[in-house]
Amino acid sequence: MKELVVVAIGGNSIIKDNNSQSITAQENAVQEIALHVSDMLGGNYNIVLTHGNGPQVGLNLRRSEIAHDVEGLPLTPLANCVADTQGGIGYLVQQAITNTIEKHHNRRAITVVTRVVVDKNDANFASPAKPVGAFFTQKQADSLKQDNPDWHFVEDSGRGYRRVVASPEPKHIIETPAIRTLTEQGYIVIAAGGGGIPVVDNGNGGYQSIDAVIDKDLSTALLAEELNADILIITTGVEKVCINFGKPEQKALGETLTTDMRRYMEEGHFPAGSMLPKIEASLAFIANGGKRVIITTPEKLSEALSGKTGTHIIHG
Repeated sequence: MKELVVVAIGGNSIIKDNNSQSITAQENAVQEIALHVSDMLGGNYNIVLTHGNGPQVGLNLRRSEIAHDVEGLPLTPLANCVADTQGGIGYLVQQAITNTIEKHHNRRAITVVTRVVVDKNDANFASPAKPVGAFFTQKQADSLKQDNPDWHFVEDSGRGYRRVVASPEPKHIIETPAIRTLTEQGYIVIAAGGGGIPVVDNGNGGYQSIDAVIDKDLSTALLAEELNADILIITTGVEKVCINFGKPEQKALGETLTTDMRRYMEEGHFPAGSMLPKIEASLAFIANGGKRVIITTPEKLSEALSGKTGTHIIHG
């Protein structure tokens, strides 16, 4: 029986810098990802891919804001920008993977636009802090606030005002049963892009979207848990997680017990804006029954799966 592997790809793996924002540049980056995924298929695995979308959502919001200012077109809600980028990025990844692997592995990729349930009473909604979109003058921010009373803005280091939204904890992936069925049929599934589209219970047995940003790694860990995945892989910019990073005593971690990783986390080795959410997601996945978490670069996916590199977090 094939092991199920859930792999989180960062949004910055697709848009690597400000000069790589075109669709052509994103297609080229996705081709690299497709090759790495193809290498993984040499093993006996079913695969689910998640991805970030921060740069792409920022571009979509900016397009919406410019169209609103210049032509008076309605602003696009944040939840719809997340949905749009799930489809757009998913299409690029799906096509690249299918073109790369179909002749050799007789498998295909498919994208699932994915909703993630959050609690409307999550404490993060009371103190939104996640910046999204462009910088505005105080006059522009005041005008947007007047048109959208629920929006929050903060001044950002003298660069202007920026909208901030909540980053609530993911509670449930609505499309998990469909994703599971597709993996069992041999599809490589692209799902939960950008942490998923945030939705809340509408009180009538259904859901409604809410403006928020869910941490991609936390949603990926939750999806892996709900799928009963065997392995969670979180890709990042380093081949292995390090403690004492940037210091003379820097040490790269290979196979590491959860108890040791939690101690390193409590000692403050992992920055809140980068590695900390990945470690928290890893520990949550294993605490809820996962076998192993691997953290490495996209280029090292296949080697890490075979145990040759990467940081491997296991229960203990």
